[in-house]
Amino acid sequence: MKLYELTISEAHRLLKNREISAVELTRSVLGRIAAVEEQVDAFLTILEVPALEQAAAADRAIAAGRCRALTGIPLGIKDVVCTRGVATTCGSKILENFIPPYDASVIGRLKQEGAVIVGKLNMDEFAMGSSTENSGFKPTRNPWGTACIPGGSSGGSAAAVAAGMCLGALGSDTGGSIRQPASHCGVVGVKPTYGRVSRYGLVAYASSLDQIGPIARRVADAATLLNGIAGYDPADSTSVPVPVPDYTTALPENLKGVKVGIAREYSASAGLDPEVFAAVEGAVRTLESLGAELVEISLPHTRYAVAVYYVIAPAEASSNLARYDGVKYGCRSADSADLHTMYRRTRSRGFGAEVQRRIIIGTYCLSAGYYDAYYGKASQVRTLILQDFKQAFEACDVIACPTAPTPAFKIGEKVDDPLTMYLSDIFTISANLAGIPALSVPCGFSGKGLPIGLQLMGRHFNEEMLFRVAHRFEQATDFHKRRPEL
Repeated sequence: MKLYELTISEAHRLLKNREISAVELTRSVLGRIAAVEEQVDAFLTILEVPALEQAAAADRAIAAGRCRALTGIPLGIKDVVCTRGVATTCGSKILENFIPPYDASVIGRLKQEGAVIVGKLNMDEFAMGSSTENSGFKPTRNPWGTACIPGGSSGGSAAAVAAGMCLGALGSDTGGSIRQPASHCGVVGVKPTYGRVSRYGLVAYASSLDQIGPIARRVADAATLLNGIAGYDPADSTSVPVPVPDYTTALPENLKGVKVGIAREYSASAGLDPEVFAAVEGAVRTLESLGAELVEISLPHTRYAVAVYYVIAPAEASSNLARYDGVKYGCRSADSADLHTMYRRTRSRGFGAEVQRRIIIGTYCLSAGYYDAYYGKASQVRTLILQDFKQAFEACDVIACPTAPTPAFKIGEKVDDPLTMYLSDIFTISANLAGIPALSVPCGFSGKGLPIGLQLMGRHFNEEMLFRVAHRFEQATDFHKRRPEL
């Protein structure tokens, strides 16, 4: 096995025993990036020199007896998370030359752990998209089929992990942007409870929905990554002071007594691919064979989730993105005769079509005369969706459903049909609206060899249950053992 193929757990054991060095591991990962990046296009910035310096520092720490779970582990970071002295573009031309003067809180935590950051990963512009085709720089390709999308908006993160270009990565999830690409790329992706991980230094799309989370090849690795980044942060007003358990301790537990909720609304969802339905149905039966009890539940307002999301998220985006006007930072139109023209030209040239579309939608929803009819009503239905989940979790411990309605589709197939593209997140959006944790784990493959994911959703701040169920499923199956051929 090549070093870049190691899981985080395997690499940690070898590093701690000094059977390999962090420099050797990092060189292997950098070599893999050099070998396959042209096929995948996962990275916007590759940090070869800084990564090797961090790896050397990790080796010195290990030699001194300080080897934490992420010490010396090469990771990739979605380019929506601020990194001091390193370009953070959010996949947008408007921030093409922006270099943050500070680290996001999650980056500070990773540095304390001694992790190695090998680069910044491609994404849909300002996290707005489901395919990474909306990047202002290039589309990322799925390692399992380079003619297909990797999912979005954290497509670069999921593709890089699947292709062995890093051992784990951070993404951000506003409506499924970690879980959906994890499903399409055959890796594990976790959206923690809203408030579990600090958003300080995460460039905002929709502030009441955004959450940073891990992407990895194994459930145990995702648990280790979340251990490293979770916790209260006074710099983030939405961070919740709830104790963080060691998520890896829940992994060995069996599923006896665990109740898995099956929502009738998800099974009857229009647009659900038969291969996805069959794979998820098989996964649910596997959970039952492992000792879990299946319970039918209802989430009656879930049918409104997409409509609610595409009012609330664009509304918040229109407010958050108003700051990009060419005055303080980012690009500025140089051929403007007056301030108004400079604003208009800067934003028209700096923002891509999808971002402009969502800003316009959001501004309309917040405008005088329409606020109550759209944003106010969407907020009320959001409360009903949250109440549905609270009632469902009185009968079950975890909810199982598909992560995405179809396997990965061809690049360009849906790019001109925004409404169809929006439905790619039909199963994931509800978790963000309710603020609950959710996880995607590989559960099968399509006839064309493309991965399919099982989504698990749990109670607020009960990520341990998701890891427990997903780990037992992973141990009973071999979907995670397959590798894309590049």
